[in-house]
Amino acid sequence: MRAATGRGSATVSSESCPCGRPRTYAACCGPYHAGSQAADAESLMRSRYSAYARGLEGYLMATWHPSTRPGPLDLGAAPQSKWLGLEIKACSESGDAATVEFVARCRIGGRARRLHEVSRFLRENGRWYYVDGVID
Repeated sequence: MRAATGRGSATVSSESCPCGRPRTYAACCGPYHAGSQAADAESLMRSRYSAYARGLEGYLMATWHPSTRPGPLDLGAAPQSKWLGLEIKACSESGDAATVEFVARCRIGGRARRLHEVSRFLRENGRWYYVDGVID
């Protein structure tokens, strides 16, 4: 992954995290992308959003539950999405299952898009996975 963000000389360690938390990428989603496990479904959701924003297809596939994991995502295919922001609306957790409702904004081919989804997550062997979601 590239070291600069395209915003001058900002480096990975000092850039803002794409997930919207008021932290640097290095202190927020960066450790998850480097192999640390998300502590909860919301953190996994945020790290997956950041992975989409950064083009980290391997991370997305690794955190997708095997029962619903698709084939290759090909995030580099045109037209590419420019992710603009994430808002978490609600989270609920019950044992090893959780849901996260969110709104993600992006621009695809110059057109603004808004994705509203309620995502389902499962925890297996202490690790959270994205299962699927209902898009509104």
